[in-house]
Amino acid sequence: MRVACIVPTYNGREDFARLLKSIRSQQGSFDLFVVDSSSSDGTQELAKAELENVTVIPGIEFNHGGTRQMMVANNPGYDVYVFLTQDAYLEDPQALANLVAPFVDEQIAAVCGKQLPHLNADLLSQHARHFNYPNDSKVKSLADAAVLGIKTPFMSNSFSAYRGSVLLSVGGFPQHVILSEDMYVAAKMLQAGWKVAYSGSAVCRHSHNYSLKEEFCRYFDQGVFHAREAWIRETFGGAGGEGLRYVKSELKFLGVRRVYLWPGAMLRNALKLVAYKLGQKEKSLPIELKKKLSMHKRYWQGPFA
Repeated sequence: MRVACIVPTYNGREDFARLLKSIRSQQGSFDLFVVDSSSSDGTQELAKAELENVTVIPGIEFNHGGTRQMMVANNPGYDVYVFLTQDAYLEDPQALANLVAPFVDEQIAAVCGKQLPHLNADLLSQHARHFNYPNDSKVKSLADAAVLGIKTPFMSNSFSAYRGSVLLSVGGFPQHVILSEDMYVAAKMLQAGWKVAYSGSAVCRHSHNYSLKEEFCRYFDQGVFHAREAWIRETFGGAGGEGLRYVKSELKFLGVRRVYLWPGAMLRNALKLVAYKLGQKEKSLPIELKKKLSMHKRYWQGPFA
């Protein structure tokens, strides 16, 4: 299979250098493309010095879905498109090969890899990866929505792959979303009768030590996404008891020896819920307030804000 690996970058030179090192160690054949949003910290210069295929766009033009689709459209003919974010890196030399391997099943349209927390991840970040990225691989179809709900189209733009022909057949990545373009595409593929896979053997490192404010802003954006793409929840259902299951899992992960961390963890989860609900009501909020509450502030400068 012809494989394209695409990495969007913006002001993350050290992270990008770490990712590049891990990519160079990968087994198998693939072409690497970088799209940089006019970085000013040396990221752009590093990419141009190390790689042939570098596209630079004005920062204001970046969009999670639109920029990825532009790179697919500008580099046609690949069987599989792999997407990585600059703050991730591949755990072992087989990571990319293992991510692409499930496409041997012609019914599989997308694959999500496993994420381990960064070595400096705090406890809550460690748990988030432990909860969302198990060891066991899984193949999902639309029929699984009755049990898995919104987790059925779960995908991550930090380490995922898409069958090129199917990606095009469902319309590609959306041109303007605040985040979760990965879930959007996976949901479209499942609706069209394709399957998506989770590979527990394709492993990268990726996590965030978010502050309370950053966590709030991210979940506000999640609420905005689900409000604007209501068809996803209508098709797959909501999270159901997933939130409660997450809280219970987190407290168990912290354990009684760290009971002093429980109040802070529960406060964080409560704020995430409030932020998500607020994001779902974003149409009734003034644009300036939405900019303050959002993590992706450039989104609100676009024509669809």
